[in-house]
Amino acid sequence: MSKHLTREVIADQATVSAQLTLAPEADRSFNLPTGLYAVTAALYFGFVGLMAAGFSSPGLIVPMAIFIVFLTGFFGIAALFVKTDPAAKAKILRWSEFKARGIMTHTGRLPMKDAVVQMLILPVLIVIWGMVTITIAALV
Repeated sequence: MSKHLTREVIADQATVSAQLTLAPEADRSFNLPTGLYAVTAALYFGFVGLMAAGFSSPGLIVPMAIFIVFLTGFFGIAALFVKTDPAAKAKILRWSEFKARGIMTHTGRLPMKDAVVQMLILPVLIVIWGMVTITIAALV
């Protein structure tokens, strides 16, 4: 097999291998203001709190604790990524910059209002769904 490998083929493979090992640095900050993440976290924790208050039962203590642990890990690890990387911390947009420029997405530039709606629509709908579910359970 080594008879069929030329120097050019080996050099091409070495170049590709060298390019693959030099992966670009990952940006885990998402370049959005910290307040948006705080609101998102508050909405998810609010949903779990609504469910715990609306359907309080000794049998639900463990599942609610598991939800809290997972949500804390989800938002806590993301916060640690940004906190431990000074370059990522510097890339986070300030509210004034976010309001003036918006943010670039794969589908084009979004103004601040559209980006906030796009980011918070699911958590808000989940909280509304929780309130509706508790209301229906209370009325039935």
